[in-house]
Amino acid sequence: MSDEKFQEKYRIATTRASWHDYRCGTYFVTICTKDKEHYFGEIADCKMFLTDIGKYANEQFENITEHYPYAEIPLWVVMPNHIHAIVIVSDNVGDVLCNSRDVARNISTEFNEKMSKISPKRNTLSVVIRGVKSAITKFANEYSIPFAWQRLYYDRIIRDSDEMNHIAEYIEDNVAKWDVDEND
Repeated sequence: MSDEKFQEKYRIATTRASWHDYRCGTYFVTICTKDKEHYFGEIADCKMFLTDIGKYANEQFENITEHYPYAEIPLWVVMPNHIHAIVIVSDNVGDVLCNSRDVARNISTEFNEKMSKISPKRNTLSVVIRGVKSAITKFANEYSIPFAWQRLYYDRIIRDSDEMNHIAEYIEDNVAKWDVDEND
């Protein structure tokens, strides 16, 4: 556990690459449900049958550019207990279109500096993922659907077309390989 604290609580160290700012790039992202619960649906006969929350999650990924004009998700799959996606973040969108807020505005300078180090930066992958997770959680709460996310998410920076093709194939085959790879 990290010895870094925020509001007198220990923080989980980030899994993000410290040398990359996540403002521009292509990423393979996996977001899991808490305790790998099957909230999004079930797979039978190599077909994914989505629950209401699974359908809503799928819609969020389908319409990502409406909420985050700097992000595009060309390929994703909603699985029973996780979502895989290829997320492209572009840095060519002006501040006018950004939906993120300045977390530390109107707060003491010392606190402001601390918050700017730990809060998600505008137009980044973390803002997109946090927003999607938040929207799905809000939907679940509005309809009294039991639901919870795993705290973090996994990402991998996609560096070339070979890697992109391999990941795209993995995403496309994920439902068909569920029986073999259920915990993947």
